[in-house]
Amino acid sequence: MTTTTKVILGLVGAAAVGAAVGLLLAPEKGSEIRKNIKDQAGKWTDRLSEMWQNGKNAAEKAASSVHGEM
Repeated sequence: MTTTTKVILGLVGAAAVGAAVGLLLAPEKGSEIRKNIKDQAGKWTDRLSEMWQNGKNAAEKAASSVHGEM
C-alpha cells in the first residue's frame, strides 16, 4: 500500500469517526441518533464504493494506455 493510499484511508477513517462522535454528542433522541448513524454509514459506504470503482477504472485505463504504447 502506498503512502498516498494510507493517507487517504486515514483521512476517510478520521472523518467517519468525527461524524459518528458528532452524532453521538448531538442533543437528540437515541432513536434519531441511531437512524442518523445508519444513514451516514450508508452514505460513506456508497462514497467509498464509488471512489474504489473510479480508482479501478483509472488504473485499468492507465494499464491499457501503457500496453498500447508498447
